[in-house]
Amino acid sequence: MLVEIGSMTSLRAGQKVYEVLKTDERVQFVFLETGRSNDLFDEKQFGEFGEAAVLTVLVDENDKADVFNRIYESAELHERDQGIISLNTKVVSDFKS
Repeated sequence: MLVEIGSMTSLRAGQKVYEVLKTDERVQFVFLETGRSNDLFDEKQFGEFGEAAVLTVLVDENDKADVFNRIYESAELHERDQGIISLNTKVVSDFKS
């Protein structure tokens, strides 16, 4: 079963995580969207707003802990306050062909 790992990080951290995960064979899908946030980051490039990255990662349930930790370490969240990560343990589709 697939699980979803979502994260919102600084743009720099998000781009770094994307580069790490796009070649990871355990990752089924990785999506990167960019935008601006006014409440999550200390660094503000646009007045009250800072550049942000939203990552959505789909992995097999058996790989969720390893990939979650890889995101955490690649984004340097253990050293800097520059993002959040969430784990949604069940991805369900109701698409009918």
